[in-house]
Amino acid sequence: MKSERFKKLKSIRGPRSINLAMWGYFCVFAFILIVIVEVVFYIVVAGTFEDKATARVNIISNETVAELEKNPEGIHKTVFRYRSEGVNVYLLDFDGKILVPADVDGLEEPPLSETFIKDMKTRIGEDGKTEVFHFGASINLARVVSYKGQSGYVLVSYSLKIVHETVRTLQLYLIIVGVTVLFVSLLVTYAFSQKITRGLKNMSDTAVKLAEGDYTVKFANADYTEMAQLSDTLNYVRDEVKKSEDFRREILANVTHDLKTPLTMIKAYASMIKEISGDNKEKREKHLQVIIDESDRLTGLVNDVLSVSKLQSNLDVINFKVFNLTELVYGIINRFGYLQEAQGYSFMIDIDAGLYTRADEEKISQVIYNLLGNAANYTGEDKTVYISLKSSMDGKRIKFSVRDTGKGIAKEDLPEIWDRYYRVKENHLRPVKGTGLGLNIVKVILKNHSFDFGVESKLGEGSLFWVDFPAVPAEIEVDKLPENVN
Repeated sequence: MKSERFKKLKSIRGPRSINLAMWGYFCVFAFILIVIVEVVFYIVVAGTFEDKATARVNIISNETVAELEKNPEGIHKTVFRYRSEGVNVYLLDFDGKILVPADVDGLEEPPLSETFIKDMKTRIGEDGKTEVFHFGASINLARVVSYKGQSGYVLVSYSLKIVHETVRTLQLYLIIVGVTVLFVSLLVTYAFSQKITRGLKNMSDTAVKLAEGDYTVKFANADYTEMAQLSDTLNYVRDEVKKSEDFRREILANVTHDLKTPLTMIKAYASMIKEISGDNKEKREKHLQVIIDESDRLTGLVNDVLSVSKLQSNLDVINFKVFNLTELVYGIINRFGYLQEAQGYSFMIDIDAGLYTRADEEKISQVIYNLLGNAANYTGEDKTVYISLKSSMDGKRIKFSVRDTGKGIAKEDLPEIWDRYYRVKENHLRPVKGTGLGLNIVKVILKNHSFDFGVESKLGEGSLFWVDFPAVPAEIEVDKLPENVN
């Protein structure tokens, strides 16, 4: 039933797959990276090629002019030498006719078109300025020179076709490499995401079993640190949930047990009054007292359950104030006077006078009452309880302790006695006046106050419960106390 609810919830939410998310993010990242590489390559490589071509054209132009001035007849060798580098050098007259090299006359299509010649003359102008310019797929530089007594032009032309083809080839290679890397990375990403999601799916399936009440499940994933930490956390949650479930069943059984007994007694004695002792005052008073006692027991149980619930839910606000702790302890001891008078209990008292502390007086009263009641319920056959309230040597702390002479508590059980209904482990051997919640209430209240507390016990020698209170001067005002006094 629960698993069907989980499936329905998952279908409503429509979560995205980790595999698809990782693929999507990676594809976007890889695409952007490839585009950046392509753009940078084109700008840097193509620009570098053109800069070097421009610089080379200038050098060749200068060398050609120097050769003309030094040895005009050697210009033919110079032209052919540069042609081997892929650079064309021409000597033109002012009409644009090629004078050098002479082997271009027999070509069906002249190497320099009329459009090119016209553009070159326009750029140079009448003043004969030197200028590097682009025409088609070439870088060109033209300048005015004198050759064999007449003026003309030296034209150096560097074709960029090879450069552009090289750049395009390299770009193609980069694209192929990028696509290959992208494909391989996608395969790696798929394998990696599958490994992660496999572990998450296993933990999800295990969590569903846990939600269905199977507390034997174990979350196990140690492939990665984060996953291992998550597994440990979920295992901890499992243990805590199991404890809560065990406690729920435990408290249900105990509350049911505690409610059933007094209700049965109340009904039985009410029937006895109705049928037997209604006209007998002595018997009637005795039976009515049983009903009153059992009603008080029910009231105590309900109050304790409500107190635990409020304290655990932090609904009970702590109202700090300065009060006389000595008087509070004496007042609570007097509430147990009926045990001394009717049942022969002895309270051995060692209490310093005039001790003040800062806390919630009502809740601390509940703490001391529960500790005294616990000691009275568990003390030995001598029915003696030892109560101490002493100031420390420096006067900064006050230690309250109460000791019984009962059978004591095993060392391994000491940490558990503060749990609710701990005594269920003792086969419901409860004291008559007790709900099994008293020590848990003590723990919650003192933890909320941040007060130190504890228990010392030895089997066969009894147990001693203690609380450490902060001591404050009697005359100090509450609003002048620092917030961290505890």
